[in-house]
Amino acid sequence: MSALLRILQRDLALLLPGGRRGGTLLPVLFFLSVAMLYPFAVGPDGPLLARTGGGVIWVAALLAAILPLDRLVAPDVEQGFFDQWALRGISEEAVIAVRVVAHWLSFGPPLMLAAVPAAALVGISGATLRTVELGLLAGTPGLAAIGVTIAALTAGLRTGAALSGLLLIPLAVPLLVFGAGALSTGGQSGLALTAAFSLVLLAIAPFAGGAALRAARE
Repeated sequence: MSALLRILQRDLALLLPGGRRGGTLLPVLFFLSVAMLYPFAVGPDGPLLARTGGGVIWVAALLAAILPLDRLVAPDVEQGFFDQWALRGISEEAVIAVRVVAHWLSFGPPLMLAAVPAAALVGISGATLRTVELGLLAGTPGLAAIGVTIAALTAGLRTGAALSGLLLIPLAVPLLVFGAGALSTGGQSGLALTAAFSLVLLAIAPFAGGAALRAARE
């Protein structure tokens, strides 16, 4: 357990702002840029912005999740860290599970904070913002799980960065549908489905990512 905690501390030091792979700022800026540009695209129609703004925030969050994928696993594979951890008896599944936690901490909460100014930019109400925040809380762990799994699958590929984005979008569509769907229905069922799908992704990610890393080594 102490070894995994040290790996988590290392991952957070690398991924959070100020670290060598600190990719938090770029997704947040991209997220806010989409929210800022959307009113220019549809015009100053307040009711239209209020009706569609929550969905735009969800799409911006999904696209922002693509940006840090090439820094999640590939650098450690190239530098042989996964080989060293395997020699020490730390399984790839455990490292991938820790990486999902570190990625979410560096990615999910900053996006949830950025959703507040984004909501003001697209003109959604406080009640809709609350549903958006709950949806992001339920859905961003799933986005983190998909991201780390895809990063492990494409770590050894020369065009992995471009392929990662193409793979993430279709896999994340259910999260987008359930999360944005909660805004239109106003009920809890969309949030519950978002959380349930997110939990399934979190359960699968360590095994899929670990198997991909072992297959690439062999």
